Amino acid sequence: MQNHPYVDLNAIAWAAMDQYGFIPAFPPSVLREVGALGERVFPDTPSNPRDLRSLLWSSIDNHDSRDLDQIEVCEEGPGDEIQVRVAIADVDLYVPVGSAVDRHAAHNGTSVYTGVETFPMLPDRLSAGATSLLPGEDRMAIVIEYTVLPDGSVKSGDIYRAIVTNRAKLVYEEVGDWLEGTGPIPRAVRETPGLAEQVLLQDRAAMRMKRRRTEQGALALETIEAEPVMADGRVSGLAIQQQNRARCLIEEFMVAANGTVTVFLSEAGLPMIHRVVRTPKNWEGIAREAAERGEILPAGPDAGALTRFLIRQKAADPDRFPDLSLTVVKLMGAGEYVAFRPGDIPVGHFALAVTDYTHGTAPNRRYVDLIIQRLIKSVVGKERYPPYTPAELDDLALRMTDREKASQKVERFVRKAAAAVLLRDRIGETFEAFVTGASEKGTYVRLIDPPAEGKVVLGEHELRVGQRVRVRLVATDPYRGFIDFERAG
Repeated sequence: MQNHPYVDLNAIAWAAMDQYGFIPAFPPSVLREVGALGERVFPDTPSNPRDLRSLLWSSIDNHDSRDLDQIEVCEEGPGDEIQVRVAIADVDLYVPVGSAVDRHAAHNGTSVYTGVETFPMLPDRLSAGATSLLPGEDRMAIVIEYTVLPDGSVKSGDIYRAIVTNRAKLVYEEVGDWLEGTGPIPRAVRETPGLAEQVLLQDRAAMRMKRRRTEQGALALETIEAEPVMADGRVSGLAIQQQNRARCLIEEFMVAANGTVTVFLSEAGLPMIHRVVRTPKNWEGIAREAAERGEILPAGPDAGALTRFLIRQKAADPDRFPDLSLTVVKLMGAGEYVAFRPGDIPVGHFALAVTDYTHGTAPNRRYVDLIIQRLIKSVVGKERYPPYTPAELDDLALRMTDREKASQKVERFVRKAAAAVLLRDRIGETFEAFVTGASEKGTYVRLIDPPAEGKVVLGEHELRVGQRVRVRLVATDPYRGFIDFERAG
């Protein structure tokens, strides 16, 4: 190993947060306010929260997650229906509008996960404590009900306040391996009476919904985001988060829950914020990608045809599929938040194949979800006026879209810096790679192992996206996030 100077990745992460307009540290006013908070598990409310602590609630998340936003429980209904309840942490209970904590959360807009260091939107005493649905703790929550019909369609139900208790914190990888038959039953599932049957019922509901949405054109995308693996403050590798049945379960449950929220607020006549992915303006570019692979897409945007093309491509060439997915994502355009008034025509979410959609299931991590929670509570509590005016929602939607894009830039930059640190002892080595981008801005590749990305600075001519190529590492610069290659052979 070469004797390189120490690279402080935490300092790089803090600098990136500052560069993109975040406040990485909690101000003293926020810490004082949180420090003065008392326990308010069972507040006096006019809506009489229901006591649902007896239900077999559980969560599925990353192994190290403490900011638990949601827990789930199902029961079988008549006619092979499956009734679902999703409980969302009542963050607004501890973070009132206009408080110091609220102002800081509104400024940052989101938690930022760099892999090197996490910058939570709320202080740990809240997001990993009082407002987290931690196992064994009684918590106030907003419960969203809906019914999954045998054909996978969803019938929206009621939304109300309740007291809940998470019985088990489960982990994506463990539950996914068990559901897919490649691993044992997780210990927490095995040791909690009835939980195995409960999770299997949840999986059955999720598979129904996934099949239905796929038939309607929900896009089967699968991009690669390699996270740094840290050990004793140093980068020991890069890990790819694998999609599995457990992640699919939570994704389907949250899509249905957020759809139910939009129905609930629409029926109450309230303005809100929608999460949208517009119909692709660059459909011609997507069609060209398909044509290069020997397939023809319709002349105009067609989510169903695109989904079927993507499914075939994943089966035919799984190694290159993440890069095709990334290309399609770029050609579609990014998701955004849009203020929605009663009577407006919804923009819709092209990638999810849903018309009315929002983000309201992660209020510990995203400020827009806290906004939606306050709107819900104003309806449940029969408040005379909603907590936000349409004009305020216009401004907030623009702000939250900007903060989301900024958080992605921070996370991407720190991942590149970490990968540059990991590779700096391997200058001169050759690697197998796929070309992920080729334009006037440059030609970029993703290594197969480790899955780091960088720029081809020599011999890049005539390389095309999707091509497999051998490259030699010529330089790294962690402080600028640069990894440079030349074509080998």
